[in-house]
Amino acid sequence: MSAIILDGAKIAAQIKEEVAVQVTESVAQGTRPGLAAVLAGNNPASEIYVRSKVRACEALGIYSDQITPPGSVTTDELLELIETLNARHDIDGILVQLPLPPQVDSKRVLLAVSPAKDVDGFHPVNVGNLSTQRPGLTPCTPAGIIEILQRSGIEISGRDAVVLGRSDIVGKPVAMMLMNRNATVTVCHSRTCDLAGHTRQADILVAAIGKPAMVTPEMVKPGATVIDVGINRVVDKQKLREYFGENEKRQLEFERKGSTLVGDVHPRVAEVAGAITPVPGGVGPLTIAMLMANTVKAARMRRGLAVA
Repeated sequence: MSAIILDGAKIAAQIKEEVAVQVTESVAQGTRPGLAAVLAGNNPASEIYVRSKVRACEALGIYSDQITPPGSVTTDELLELIETLNARHDIDGILVQLPLPPQVDSKRVLLAVSPAKDVDGFHPVNVGNLSTQRPGLTPCTPAGIIEILQRSGIEISGRDAVVLGRSDIVGKPVAMMLMNRNATVTVCHSRTCDLAGHTRQADILVAAIGKPAMVTPEMVKPGATVIDVGINRVVDKQKLREYFGENEKRQLEFERKGSTLVGDVHPRVAEVAGAITPVPGGVGPLTIAMLMANTVKAARMRRGLAVA
């Protein structure tokens, strides 16, 4: 029996439709939510990410301003830019695309973003709000994971959840969000003893550890819901066969592109799990959808309006 595939692209499209309606309502009331994207230097991957975020803004009616300081930009120059964006009334969200150039103090720059405009949800004030269940902006990928679970009808309350990875961007916040929804949460990482012993107890398993196909079928409780956050590029033919066997679609993609993607979860886990997110097309599409939702949320909170 094969797992139910949790279609992240479909759920992301639903969220974007809801956001588009909220934007239309805001514009009718005289305000248009606005997002500023700061892209310093020339990182090709970052340029692709920012371009997709700007396109999403255009599609949903959100105002976007892309600011591209040179690769030689200093920390002080970026701090000055952030100060200007904090003061702009037409900007509700500020996105600083990482990585920043090596000479820049990234932590100082991120800390300078006003918590009210921190649509990535990384500012310590927003982390504190999440921890204490106060209103605030939450990190996009973890928020997307919760949307996948809730919109797929997967019960969180009372369930055992295991999170693999303790990053500030995914692991820690998703653990907090699951706890806030009454799951019993275990956070595992590279120093965890008997990792498989923990993962086999999970009704909900979130893999965000950054190692290709690390979670194998033997590590998963039969019928568990598995959320795969990992995106790893496979460029080795032997690994392709190891992960995907004789999967014709993957082989054709590999021949065409010279690579394919695999998550942190081995594809054969689908034979054991009750439900699983695919890679690609699982968690990934939710990140941009939740960024759009956060921008509208920030616009409403800044104006003292009710937030859904």
